[in-house]
Amino acid sequence: MSNSKIHIKKSVLAFLKLIRSFNLIILAFTQYMCRYFIIGEGKDSLSVIAGDWKFFVLVLCTVLVAAAGYIINDYYDVKIDLINKPKRVVIGKVLHRRIALTSHFILNTLACALSVFLGWKIFSIIVATTILMWFYANQLKRTALLGNLLISFLTALSVFMPSFLYAPTQFILLLYACFAFFISLVREIIKDMEDVKGDEEFGCRTLPIIWGIRKTKTFIYIVSLLFVGIISVILFFAASNIQVYFLLLPGPLFIWLVVQLAKADTSAQFLQLSYLCKWIMVAGVLSMTLL
Repeated sequence: MSNSKIHIKKSVLAFLKLIRSFNLIILAFTQYMCRYFIIGEGKDSLSVIAGDWKFFVLVLCTVLVAAAGYIINDYYDVKIDLINKPKRVVIGKVLHRRIALTSHFILNTLACALSVFLGWKIFSIIVATTILMWFYANQLKRTALLGNLLISFLTALSVFMPSFLYAPTQFILLLYACFAFFISLVREIIKDMEDVKGDEEFGCRTLPIIWGIRKTKTFIYIVSLLFVGIISVILFFAASNIQVYFLLLPGPLFIWLVVQLAKADTSAQFLQLSYLCKWIMVAGVLSMTLL
């Protein structure tokens, strides 16, 4: 294989790594699960859903904005990431910084342009999200809790987005949006604990740096109790099969997360807990098949 082909292959793989392609697949999968099992109530055929071009554009816009967000986040965090996770750094090693910034601009512009076809509400949300993601990467990520709350809100919004295309809004979407918000919030704070070394060296003011690991864990326990309380209230009005599922899969996984969090004290352990949060999210999404 020629050097040019090897370079192209490395660049493509690096770009897929940069935009967190696995996360984007989960995002698109979640939205299509909402479309089939919640919006369509499991009655629409796959051909009908595949032919729903507006929903496809909505998912595409969401994925493009998320990909652009990952790029700009890594763009601003190169120096911090060289300390926290040097093996995962792409910008400046495989991809030039200018290419990363240009890709971020193109993805956001394409998302905003496509969202025009979905109405002013979705267009406004997409434009606002692109601005907020830049503000997060440039400033809020280094601020205690505010950045965590923003990312959690945007995660929940991505789950709730289909409701802006279809009326009336399905109440059950609130359950999954709420679920996504709290799991994302817990994960974001755990990631801050994982990255505390590099964040502290570059003057970030995240919760683990301000409060320390022990107090930050206590805060997560409080958030977890609030999460369980709110989800329990929403589940009370849900179908019995959903209640049973949450008790059998996401519930025990979340309890395991809290138990392991009490024992964790290294970056590697916090990384594993971050991955566990992802699988709890996936487990929650799969419960839609029982609707």
